[in-house]
Amino acid sequence: MARQPDDKAAAKFSSDDSALVRELALLLDETSLTEIEIERAGLRLRVARNVSVAATMPMPVATSAPALVAAPAAAAAATTADVSKHPGAVTSPMVGTAYWAPEPGAKPFIDVGAKVSVGQTLLIIEAMKTMNQIPSPRAGTVTQILVEDGQPVEFGEPLVIIE
Repeated sequence: MARQPDDKAAAKFSSDDSALVRELALLLDETSLTEIEIERAGLRLRVARNVSVAATMPMPVATSAPALVAAPAAAAAATTADVSKHPGAVTSPMVGTAYWAPEPGAKPFIDVGAKVSVGQTLLIIEAMKTMNQIPSPRAGTVTQILVEDGQPVEFGEPLVIIE
């Protein structure tokens, strides 16, 4: 049976922490996070929002910058879309953090211009403290590495182009 908070605790939460809830909700909006959880003085508070497929799409950012600044951003978005449709694109099979080498300071698995064979490790994606090797699905030459070392990646995001 779950313990029910007494009226005093409920009153304390509603008066003292309603501002905290609002502040965390604003922080969610400002940072594009989907969930924040904190614990303070024995009170655990979790603020989350529902995420739909449409919410994962890049949202246009309103700026007061000149149009010349917006043009490269639009070109970069178009380039990313083109790269994901490239027949040699190797996409991420999971959400995680991409690493170029087996450990910090080690030689990267691949470089641009490197010849790779089927099954050769291209990079590692860390997900839930597990290092997952990403094998090459085809033999060829690495023409582009599309992620930075230590960069968070999403499912289906293009990682490498092999031609």
